[in-house]
Amino acid sequence: MTGTGRFVDGYLLYLLARASSVASAEFHQEVRAQGVSIAVWRILASLKGTKKGLTVGELAHSCLAQQPAISKTVEKLVIQGLVERHADSGDRRRVWVRLTPAGEERADVLIAGAMAHQGRLLEALGPDNADVLKTALTQLIDRAP
Repeated sequence: MTGTGRFVDGYLLYLLARASSVASAEFHQEVRAQGVSIAVWRILASLKGTKKGLTVGELAHSCLAQQPAISKTVEKLVIQGLVERHADSGDRRRVWVRLTPAGEERADVLIAGAMAHQGRLLEALGPDNADVLKTALTQLIDRAP
């Protein structure tokens, strides 16, 4: 516990949730100011750097969302020309999603903003602490079943 005596002030899960909430709120405001929903941001960011793309199920996992919600958002992105879908050649029930060139461009702009936001957040920690934080968080995530 910290000096306040409140359990939550020293509880890791609370601290992670609070840090995520505080950091995300500012960035989400920046994303929305560009006319992009958080769901769209997460899909574009998740697809960036994948050549084959991701399945709808993989996208749902990556975006921390339910598969039906991702499917609806993907449909809108297909109409906007930002992503394309194609059925898996071995299993037609499995649908792959990948960025179109327009989607790549949109993702690049959003990712540049994300990296600038991340830089501002981590600047307060200094480079060594920032690396330690990112490594520790990755280790926690990698432990997940």
